[in-house]
Amino acid sequence: QVQLVEYGGGLVQTGGSLRLSCAASGLPFSFSEYVMGWFRQAPGKEREFVAALTGSGGSTDYANSAEGRFTISRDNAKDTVYLQMNSLKPEDTAVYYCAADLSRVVVRIPRYDYFGQGTQVTVSS
Repeated sequence: QVQLVEYGGGLVQTGGSLRLSCAASGLPFSFSEYVMGWFRQAPGKEREFVAALTGSGGSTDYANSAEGRFTISRDNAKDTVYLQMNSLKPEDTAVYYCAADLSRVVVRIPRYDYFGQGTQVTVSS
């Protein structure tokens, strides 16, 4: 059974930082074979792409809203992907989802093979 479990969400003030983690287990193939991504969904809005990186970590992609403030990284030895979020804004408030895709190419559409249950991030003004 595939599980992607997100950690690290919470309440933070504008300008603050949070680090999200996502631990994967039960994937059919090695964790390093998967593109890992982060998506988010605010109330009343569609799920949107935040960031993703390839299995080796050599290629990354960020949404315009995340560029320069968020950093995605992974530790293949721990089957874990991270999202460091700095300079947080109220508009970053959403449920953040980790996702895994058996692919060599990063894509922004939420058609990934697996998604976690999400972790709430709330940024107060």
